[in-house]
Amino acid sequence: MQPLRSVVPRNIINHFRKTFATSAFSSENKKKVCIVGAGPAGFYAAQHLIKNLPNCCVDIVEKLPVPFGLVRFGVAPDHPEVKNVINTFTKTAENPQVRFLGNLTLGFDFTVQDLRDRYHAVILSYGAEKDRKLNIPNEYPSNVLSAREFVAWYNGLPGTEQYKPNLNARTVAIIGQGNVAVDVARILLSPIDVLAKTDITRFALQTLSESKVENVYLIGRRGPLQAAFTIKELREMTKLPGVNILWRGEDFVGINEELPNLQRPRKRLTELMLSSLSKQQQHEVGKKSFLPIFLRSPQHIDGSNNLVLSINNLVGHSAVATSVTETLETDLIMRSIGYKSICLDKSLNFDEKQGLVNNVGGRVLKKQLTGSDNSIDDIEDKFEKGLYVSGWLATGPTGVILTTMNNSFSVAHTICEDFKTGAISSSTTKPGMDDLLVNKTVVTWDGWNRIDKAEIEAGKIHQKPREKIVNVKEMLTLVS
Repeated sequence: MQPLRSVVPRNIINHFRKTFATSAFSSENKKKVCIVGAGPAGFYAAQHLIKNLPNCCVDIVEKLPVPFGLVRFGVAPDHPEVKNVINTFTKTAENPQVRFLGNLTLGFDFTVQDLRDRYHAVILSYGAEKDRKLNIPNEYPSNVLSAREFVAWYNGLPGTEQYKPNLNARTVAIIGQGNVAVDVARILLSPIDVLAKTDITRFALQTLSESKVENVYLIGRRGPLQAAFTIKELREMTKLPGVNILWRGEDFVGINEELPNLQRPRKRLTELMLSSLSKQQQHEVGKKSFLPIFLRSPQHIDGSNNLVLSINNLVGHSAVATSVTETLETDLIMRSIGYKSICLDKSLNFDEKQGLVNNVGGRVLKKQLTGSDNSIDDIEDKFEKGLYVSGWLATGPTGVILTTMNNSFSVAHTICEDFKTGAISSSTTKPGMDDLLVNKTVVTWDGWNRIDKAEIEAGKIHQKPREKIVNVKEMLTLVS
């Protein structure tokens, strides 16, 4: 969904110009950096730059009127402690060296070249907004939902308010075993009175209160020792009121003998699975069920919308499909096999298959390296000068917020070093993007604070942390 576009009232334009004219950004001798994307990757990069790059100013540009990306729209509503990182991001945004510019879209309001002409360095960190498909026969939107879209829906991403998942289904099969898949399973199985105390959207809460879901399968192509979910998420499932975890005993044959060989995090996770398996009972009347399945891959969806799975063997750490299949009777299927970035500017050296911008250590490459020219020492002329990428757009959608933090700190450190060595020259004055902002509806940090305050006040009515505003037009009305 493109952000709402309109001509800004004259009083807003005058206030906007006055604010910028008196800011640190009007100084001509600043090292000017633009970050595209106000999610964790963008904020962590900005945090490192203002701390370690002397005499710099940072613009964080975001397509939505609100900041924080996946922290706001991806973290499960019943995980408020994970969102505490917003406090750190807020301190960064309120630093006088930083500006937040919301409701501006790469590819619509400006191009990468526009930014490169106006800043000494540009970091692209706009994340991943699509998801990978199963690419199996009969995978239609009517019978296979996207877990990414489902998460965005219950978290209030603008544009998803019209998304209407049909939860008149007794059995749901989620394909994938990452933390997102477990989050979706937990939301589907959680008591409504628990969810009602979170910042989940009202329309999602209403739909979930009418849900008929009783059984949720979690399907992984590899074995328990390769499960992608973490111990925190599994422990939450074991404590979920009114829910049984039902494992398949045959999936754990020989697993106990492997425990001494495992590293501590994997060992603790495996011990929790084995402990849960040893305590499980048959399905209890009145309880819902969470059913993890290992060594299965989706093959196709049959005429009755049931899921046909291939039974896999584990060869090393890889899953190899056999000719044997089994059919899982299900009413609804969700895919959760990874997010995918998209290319927002044709000038980018973008890898469509991997869904990332080709780069080395965050420096964007002019072209993809081949086997004969992969030495870092001899590819300086192959970088796009002053252009960088961080977060999932650089690495692919892997890891958690801590992973993104480390990546973004590393990329920002590279920029600092490039300024020191002269790979980026700050001798030429760069104007920033103020000339591109005339007659555009731009949301500053003050504007976000108004939206934030309105959400918190609305949440108090329902004893919630906040009631998210999901309509862009309504957001912009609050800042006008």
